[in-house]
Amino acid sequence: MTKSHIAFFGLGLMGSGMAQRLLAGGYRLTVFNRSVRKTDALAAQGAQVATSPREAASHADVVVSMVADDEASNRIWLGEEGALSGIRPGTVCIECSTVTVDWARKLGAAVAAGGGEFLDAPVTGSKAQAAAGELNFLVGGAADTLEKARPVLAAMSKSIVSLGPVGSGAFFKLINNFVCGVQVAALAEAIGLIERGGLDPAKAVDLLKGGAAGSPLVHTVAARMMASDFTPNFLLKLMAKDLRYAIQESRKLSVDLATAEAALADFQDSIAARDGDKDIAALVEQFRRKG
Repeated sequence: MTKSHIAFFGLGLMGSGMAQRLLAGGYRLTVFNRSVRKTDALAAQGAQVATSPREAASHADVVVSMVADDEASNRIWLGEEGALSGIRPGTVCIECSTVTVDWARKLGAAVAAGGGEFLDAPVTGSKAQAAAGELNFLVGGAADTLEKARPVLAAMSKSIVSLGPVGSGAFFKLINNFVCGVQVAALAEAIGLIERGGLDPAKAVDLLKGGAAGSPLVHTVAARMMASDFTPNFLLKLMAKDLRYAIQESRKLSVDLATAEAALADFQDSIAARDGDKDIAALVEQFRRKG
């Protein structure tokens, strides 16, 4: 499958960079995106542009989706003119979106019923890592399916980790993003406290970054918060969605994600303030506005 024909759905902040890496790796690529305008750059580099997911999938060996949520994934795969109506027996279908565990499992079953093979393979990393081919794939699915898909995933990544059966990748991704969302919320609250308390913001934030609280995420997001640079790398509204999904999963397992609930409230306040389409760093603005 080294030079498979790939169908790729979803050309947002992440998907556009991932698709670019596939083209750079010499793969034949067909893309579909609801906003056709976002296909222009890839078409200029040799990608074919399909008019529907079904058309894109009909000649593909591997189908990859990178969309916003369960609803968008459902439309791409199972909707009218959906990809599963076009796949051939043996097609490897990969859902890279951050979705619920239930949906990953339902989609896996639907792919199998259609004669395909399925992986749920969400990623860690954001826009810059997608463009550089340095994502980390968190994979759920059969080992032999992963081996078939590995060259394709490798073209977009620096690591590929198998976590177990279908749904395992989705489950761990929600855990990862819940921890990230809590860190972003705590950082936003801390910067609001620092600025209102009269400390030198630059000095205080540098101390946080250099101490025990200074995770890689804190380093990255703190720089954006301090510069008030909210150019999207990870959309604020999508982190809110990920927190909601994580909380839903935790309730099924009788685990109370109190910190996720608190973080989600902060994110919802920012969305209400029309910051949802900005970078997650924009979460700090609500604490600068209050008072």
